[in-house]
Amino acid sequence: MEPVVISIVVAAIVIVFLVASSVRIVPQARRYNVERFGRYRRTLQPGLNLVLPMADRINTKLDVREQVYSSDPRPVITEDNLVVNIDTVLYYQITDPRAAAYEVADYLQAIDQLTVTTLRNVIGSMDLEETLTSREEINSRLRAVLDDATGKWGIRVNRVEIKAIDPPHTIKEAMEKQMRAERDKRAAILHAEGERQAKILTAEGTKQKDILEAQGAQQAMILRADGEAKAVELVFQAVHRNNADPKVLAYKYLETLPHLASSDNNTFWVIPGELTEAVRTVTRAFGDDDSSPAPASSAVPEKAADETRSPELEAGSTAGLLDAATAADEAEKQAEAAVSDAKAEAAAAQSPQVPRRA
Repeated sequence: MEPVVISIVVAAIVIVFLVASSVRIVPQARRYNVERFGRYRRTLQPGLNLVLPMADRINTKLDVREQVYSSDPRPVITEDNLVVNIDTVLYYQITDPRAAAYEVADYLQAIDQLTVTTLRNVIGSMDLEETLTSREEINSRLRAVLDDATGKWGIRVNRVEIKAIDPPHTIKEAMEKQMRAERDKRAAILHAEGERQAKILTAEGTKQKDILEAQGAQQAMILRADGEAKAVELVFQAVHRNNADPKVLAYKYLETLPHLASSDNNTFWVIPGELTEAVRTVTRAFGDDDSSPAPASSAVPEKAADETRSPELEAGSTAGLLDAATAADEAEKQAEAAVSDAKAEAAAAQSPQVPRRA
């Protein structure tokens, strides 16, 4: 019994091994190439697959998802004989697992070498400035060449990107100086434009200010002239309506003289010849308040006073040009003397008077 049991156990083990070796489970996004006696048989799809034990074997396992491959920096010579280091990023996807396994030995190395050679051909026809500013064109040309070459390998190149372009150190310094000079130039231009606009706005503001001030002064002068004209007209109407006698006019004449002399713009002042007559008129005005004749005793002093004042007044009328302040003081003193004489005559009205000399 024991040999029979052992045979059954061995047979069971062999059957289990054969069944296990004939079943292959392929994960999602994977492809397995199966060979039968060394010859390509088929590609296993994701899921449960059966193979012939001892005859079929899995040669390659491929990932059909999109892959990313970053190459190392490679030296490339530009058209203007400058050496730049360029590294690229490649996005590819396996579309035919059989071709990827049997048409090329190492598809990654083949893609890398093809990228380098194509990149050198493309960059060799451009100068450094064009290389730095034409990345999109370089990417398009690289993709066109790689997609055409890798199609028979069962690989589709979806995208090629230049990750970095590293020029020499001296070129970097020159580019930095150029960029700094450009920025300084733009800053100077902007600063000059700002100053220009500021000066223009300041000039326009000053112009508007002067115009408004002139208009304001014009309106003020017009209003002041209108006011003075109306005032003169009212005074003229009041004088003619009230029929003012020469005495009032002479007194107002004397009151106006100090105001004429007090102006800062007057460098000289002409005393008119009518000043003596105005003083005499004021004196007569205060003297005629009493109708009684003046006494004989007071006539002599008044005559003496008239004789002593007349030369001064006549001298003032013939002086021509006198200092404004001095003339005003003299006019006030003369008016005060005239008022004092008039008061003295009014006080002496109690005694007999003699007719005054004209």
